[in-house]
Amino acid sequence: MTEDLATRRGTVTRRGTVTRCEDGRQRLEFRRSWPDPMEDVWAALTEPERLARWIGRYDGERRPGGTGTFFMTHEAGEQTGEPATIVECDPPRRLVIEWEQQDTDAWRIDLDLWTEGGRTHLRFVQVFPADADVADFAMGWHWYLDKLAAEVSGGAQPTGDWQAFVAEVGPDYGREGG
Repeated sequence: MTEDLATRRGTVTRRGTVTRCEDGRQRLEFRRSWPDPMEDVWAALTEPERLARWIGRYDGERRPGGTGTFFMTHEAGEQTGEPATIVECDPPRRLVIEWEQQDTDAWRIDLDLWTEGGRTHLRFVQVFPADADVADFAMGWHWYLDKLAAEVSGGAQPTGDWQAFVAEVGPDYGREGG
């Protein structure tokens, strides 16, 4: 796994500006890498037992266009599933998932894998509306991607203490921790 906080941090860029007739949406991107084979990283992203260990569960059709319900089982409180669709699936290189969220636009997550320099690289992308406060989402995905890294590498899962995690990474996202 990429170890230092600066490399694990997500970056946000704006897609155009409103004055140039573009929508100004915000693009959150994370890049992570591991010495593990691409097929192993793919398995951590897609196999039910491994998926459940770092983020949650998907109950439904496992194919492009397949629909089902996605449960983020590592969240606090009641675990309510949300309708989800597998938009694209090109094993072991690309997975695009879209799922509905309460009180927000549907989420679309693009995951791309490639091998370079003897490492498997992951690019995670999510696009948000122009006026969204992306910092909290970025911290959440940072935590989940750290959990994915532990699943891939066989290392210890990050702490389940959200306040301790925010104290560590929050300042990098413009949030005071703790």
